[in-house]
Amino acid sequence: MLHELLLSLLGYTGDLIIDTRESETLSSQTPISDECTFKLAPNIDFIDPSDRELIERIIALGFYYRELDRFSAKSRNLSWIRSSNEISNPLGTVSGMPEGKRENPSVYRRALANGIVEILSVYRSAVLHIEQLLLSETMPILATVTQGLNKFFSLLPPLYELILEIEHDDIRGGQLLNLLYKRYHCGVPELQTCIQRLLWHGHQVMYNQLASWMVYGILQDQHREFFITRQEDRDIENSSSHPDISEKLARLSTDDVSLTDWHLGFHICLDMLPEYIPMRVAESILFAGKAVRVLRNPSPSFQSGGAVYPQMPKSFHKIHGLAGRSQFQRVPVINKGMEEDLLPQSEADNIETMLLDLKESSEFHKRSFECAVDSIQAIAASHLWQLVVVRADLNGHLRALKDYFLLAKGDFFQCFLEESRQLMRLPPRQSTAEADLMVPFQLAALKTIGEEDKYFSKVSLRMPSFGIAVKSSQLDPPKATSSTDGTRASSKMSFEGWDGIALEYSVDWPLHLFFTQEVLSKYLKVFQYLLRLKRTQMELEKLWASVMHQYHTDFAKRQNDRDKCSITNEKRQRLRPMWQVREHMAFLIRNLQFYIQVDVIESQWNILQAHIEESHDFTELVGFHQEYLSALISQAFLDIGSVSRILDGIMKLCLQFCWNNETQDTSELEHIAEEFNKKSNSLYTILRSSRLAGSQRAPFLRRFLLRLNLNSFFEATARGVLNVVRPRPSLVLNQH
Repeated sequence: MLHELLLSLLGYTGDLIIDTRESETLSSQTPISDECTFKLAPNIDFIDPSDRELIERIIALGFYYRELDRFSAKSRNLSWIRSSNEISNPLGTVSGMPEGKRENPSVYRRALANGIVEILSVYRSAVLHIEQLLLSETMPILATVTQGLNKFFSLLPPLYELILEIEHDDIRGGQLLNLLYKRYHCGVPELQTCIQRLLWHGHQVMYNQLASWMVYGILQDQHREFFITRQEDRDIENSSSHPDISEKLARLSTDDVSLTDWHLGFHICLDMLPEYIPMRVAESILFAGKAVRVLRNPSPSFQSGGAVYPQMPKSFHKIHGLAGRSQFQRVPVINKGMEEDLLPQSEADNIETMLLDLKESSEFHKRSFECAVDSIQAIAASHLWQLVVVRADLNGHLRALKDYFLLAKGDFFQCFLEESRQLMRLPPRQSTAEADLMVPFQLAALKTIGEEDKYFSKVSLRMPSFGIAVKSSQLDPPKATSSTDGTRASSKMSFEGWDGIALEYSVDWPLHLFFTQEVLSKYLKVFQYLLRLKRTQMELEKLWASVMHQYHTDFAKRQNDRDKCSITNEKRQRLRPMWQVREHMAFLIRNLQFYIQVDVIESQWNILQAHIEESHDFTELVGFHQEYLSALISQAFLDIGSVSRILDGIMKLCLQFCWNNETQDTSELEHIAEEFNKKSNSLYTILRSSRLAGSQRAPFLRRFLLRLNLNSFFEATARGVLNVVRPRPSLVLNQH
């Protein structure tokens, strides 16, 4: 009876102690029982009820041991390595196992099983010690067994419940770490020490994956258990949330997969992220790994550039200086010469050492983990900053975007609008709109862009709904279709058709990391707004030049023909209110243009330049640039629907006013003047409200309002609008 009891403690039943599941053949695939199946044989009647109860309590440990041992054997079984090579066989089965029953292996479960094996080995040693005591001395059997296994009554049942939950809910990866971390917080010191050891084994896997990711930029996660996961190709193709980005990066993936990886290749899987790792830390881990991937795999075109890049400032080089022990497995690197230059081996060893120190600690310290991740993220960000800012000449590209998207090269766009003025008087044609724009675009470039401007070749002009982009680098543009083509004749000018003129900027590796499609779309939004504003200002100035030319011509004729003098004077008196309206339009547009170009763009550009000089961190730089773009959009009122609609209406009214005057169509001029006065006064009323003028949203708005209302004209007419008084053109006052 003694040996049968001891054998039952190691999971072996017999005649005295039976297993109610003996009729089943236990294998690695047999599920874990929900309740203890070890019982005393019912035909044993010579044992007292009290002893029977104690024996059944003792033999329950044998049941727990067997189930834990079965779970460990199943989780540590490496036959899946061989089986994975046979999955693709024609029969579709592995080792006689039906495909539907094949389970997905888990490295985290295997690590947990290793920890359980350690605990079970201590348990077996305790059973062996009890056997030696009972064989060497005459001692009470049940009392000795109970006393020798006392601590396991508080260990094995919770472990059994743990593996039962893992099996039933198919818990793996980060979810398993999260479960262990929750079970760790208990009031039983022995159980807490046990769970801590199991958690240590699980963290060994996590640290190995972190080392592979943050030291080499390689995601070692065959079974999708890490909280950093690769986005599936089919998910990218079917994604409706990033259609523009997916289309843009699909063209680049064949040449440079790292750019696709940076934008859409990896993401944080919240299901596998342990709750004790904050989202901020997980994002830092994601960024560090992506940055290392970029640094270790430079683009071939970037390597062969042959350009001499400026050296980093000495203040930037902060080598962390630890020799580092190479305990993690080394992997071969690609582009070794350039890679070692972008990410020095000393820095890689430093990262590896920090992770190794965390790995060797017997307990997980959240603060130490977060500090190590922040340090690694800072190392990756600083070297990525060196790559993007210094080697790839980020500031030069930022200046080019300012020149062309923010119209800093005013002479180029002035020339372009003048060359395309006659073309834009007619609606764009579906088939040749972009080709028609190519001629004035190239002519403006020849007249204003010097050969030293190496960035202009990256600029393309396009009409989004009309076809292929017009490249600035095309040397032999086709001749434009004559603007007098009868098929393009129209009694009214289509202003909206040409409002879609857009620019594209060709961004090379690694600047795609900085100039994302979202960033370029913001630049495009500002560009289209500024181009329309400049076009409106130019048309108003051209109208005044045309009127002055006609006036001087009429004056010369009047000297020769005294009879028509009275008629000419009457015409001038009749049209004077209209010229006052034109002056009001030009006054508003000029001040708005000056406010955006000087008060907004130049001031924000200076702030950005100061940040670039002070910051040596890529993530900080991205944040500063986002603030720069957000400030441009908000201070130009492009994100306020009511204001942007009013400005849009004002520009359309100005263009329509110019068109009608040049075609001598005076039937709608009075209505246009009324609408302009109403919209301009509404604009002034909104902008001077305390919500805008009194906030930090637009710090230079008060200057703009002061220039508009220098003689209280806008304030007086705005008050009239609020009192439902609609000023007519004939009553318009001169501001000057």
